[in-house]
Amino acid sequence: MKVQLLRALMSMLLLILAVGSSSVMAHSTPVASLDIREGRSGVLMLEWTYYSTNSDQPPTVQWPAHCQERYPRLDCGQRGLLGVLSMPQIGEQYSAAVVKVHPREGRMRTYTLTGSNRSLMLTADGKLPWRTIASAYIPLGVEHIMLGVDHLLFVLGLIVLVSSTPVLVKTITAFTVAHSITLAAATLGWVGVPEKPVNAAIALSIVILAVEVLRYRAGQRSLSAQWPWLIAFGFGLLHGFGFAGAMTEVGLDAQNLPLALLFFNLGVELGQLAFVFVVLGLYHAHRKLEAIPPAWTSTAGIYAMGGIASYWFIGRVLALVV
Repeated sequence: MKVQLLRALMSMLLLILAVGSSSVMAHSTPVASLDIREGRSGVLMLEWTYYSTNSDQPPTVQWPAHCQERYPRLDCGQRGLLGVLSMPQIGEQYSAAVVKVHPREGRMRTYTLTGSNRSLMLTADGKLPWRTIASAYIPLGVEHIMLGVDHLLFVLGLIVLVSSTPVLVKTITAFTVAHSITLAAATLGWVGVPEKPVNAAIALSIVILAVEVLRYRAGQRSLSAQWPWLIAFGFGLLHGFGFAGAMTEVGLDAQNLPLALLFFNLGVELGQLAFVFVVLGLYHAHRKLEAIPPAWTSTAGIYAMGGIASYWFIGRVLALVV
C-alpha cells in the first residue's frame, strides 16, 4: 500500500506539473540591463536593454543625490558615479537588473540587483561585501530552479523512480554534485556549450527518464532503476549547463565571480531541496489521511511527463534550424 500510494501521488504531481507547463519552451528570468559609460567632466551615457512580459518600460533608477539624469545622459559632476544606486521596482516587473559600469580607464564592473537587494553602494574599487552578493544571487538561484519546470520534472521523475529514502538521498546528491560541476565550469569559462542545444538535450533527458520509469514499473530490467544515482549524475552534468545560462544572463564581475557562483548555486540547491521536501510532505500527508489518488493517475502522470518533454524537445530542435 505504501509503494502504491507513493507512486500514485508522485504520478499525479507529474501530471499536474507537466500539463500545467505545457506551453513552457525554456525557463527564463526577466532581466533588465543598464550600460553606463563614463565620459568627460562627470557626464555618463546610459543605455537600457530590457524585456519583460509584465512591463514595456525599464526599471526606475534612484541615483546618488548629486547625479542628475536626462536620459540618455547622466551628470554626476566631479564626484563621479559614487554613492547609493537603487531600483525600487526590481522584484516586480523584473527579477533582476544588471548594471554595467564602463569607466574611461580600467575594466568594466558589473553589479546585480534583485528583489531582496534593490540597492548597492558604488565605490571607486567596485568591490562588494559578501552579504550584498549573497542577497542578490541566492534569490536568483531559488527563482531559477522554481521557474525551471524542466529541471523540476526531472527531479520529480527521480523521486518516482526511487522508492527507498537512502537511495533517494544518494540520487539527489549525485544530481546536485553533477550540475554544480558543470555550472562552475561553464560560468568560469572552462567549457563553452551553446544554450539552445543544451535546452533540447535537457528535454530529451526527461523523455529518457520517463521511458525508464515505465520500463521499471512494467517489471523490465532497467539500468536507471538499479543505479539511479548514475543516471542522475550523468544527466545532472547536462542540467548544470542549463543553470549556467542564467548566470551568463544576469552578468558577473570578475572580482565577485567566485562568491556570486557559490551563492547562486546555493540558491539552486535550496530551491531544489524545498521542492523535494514539499513533494515528500504531500506524500506523508496523503498517507496520514489514507487518501489514495485514482489508479489511472499512476500511469497518466508518467505519460504526461514524457509527452510534454517530447513537445519541448521537438520545439527546441526546430528552434535550432529555423
